[in-house]
Amino acid sequence: MAKGSYDTERMLAWMGYFSNLMNVSPEKIKMMDICGKQKNVLPSVETHKRNLIFADEEHSDLFYEMWEAGFGEYDMWYAVGIEEEGQVKQVKIKDVVGRKISAPTVIFILNENTRESYRIGMKNDMFSKGPIKYVGHEIRAMIMSMLDVDSQDTICLVDAESIAIEAAFIASDGTIICVENDNGAKETMEDNVKQFGVHNVRIIPDLDQESMDSIPVPRLSFIVANKHLEEDIQRLLKKNPKMQFVIYTLELNILSGIKDIFEKYNISNMEVTQITVSKTDKNSIFVTQPSPWLITGEVL
Repeated sequence: MAKGSYDTERMLAWMGYFSNLMNVSPEKIKMMDICGKQKNVLPSVETHKRNLIFADEEHSDLFYEMWEAGFGEYDMWYAVGIEEEGQVKQVKIKDVVGRKISAPTVIFILNENTRESYRIGMKNDMFSKGPIKYVGHEIRAMIMSMLDVDSQDTICLVDAESIAIEAAFIASDGTIICVENDNGAKETMEDNVKQFGVHNVRIIPDLDQESMDSIPVPRLSFIVANKHLEEDIQRLLKKNPKMQFVIYTLELNILSGIKDIFEKYNISNMEVTQITVSKTDKNSIFVTQPSPWLITGEVL
């Protein structure tokens, strides 16, 4: 174990300390050890009432990041060092916004008003503005259901920016790989990563061999299809010969060619789903959103 990090005994001791202080069962406290690691602290604070965080100097600006995320009024207890020894301080996050973390630090944050639930299908106005045209949030909720992401998953997303953020929330101990070859989309993706505080997102420019060599093996790929679809599939299968695919398209000519591509690369269990969402506008007239096809398949 690295010098200065918290061992299991110390973390359990701190858990007991704050459990007694808050007069709650330890199971009601979300614990995160981020010493020497990049984990999604901001989404955790947003969606859990009680967060116990073990941090170190690699997260020197964590207090500022939490303030910038809008958590300034949250109550926080913190102590620098491994042992408790009575030095725990209670503050508002806004009170320590300029303080750097320069040594192992225990942080407890109380966010009493959260619902402790994950929001599937986040509204588009929550994302950073840019050249990206985000899919409707109801359709995104359906896509997330089809991806079936778990907490330690690794998935590759090609031109799927808002899907990447929601997937990153769920795969908190995994890796979300975003392929962005457009500079504007890449910058917007970077803005979203910073805004939502997701540290498990890796952005690569393309699916060339050099880029693919730099990433872990994804279980599944979600592709917003274009004319390079077959080439993308071929390169992804080199990385994982058992790859699962979910392909998104609004174009009938692309849809019509996917069956042949799947057969060529031995991708089985092809299913096609079309999603149509209609909503009333301010004049109570139903307006239909673009209705994508979602095509799934996997190599057995």
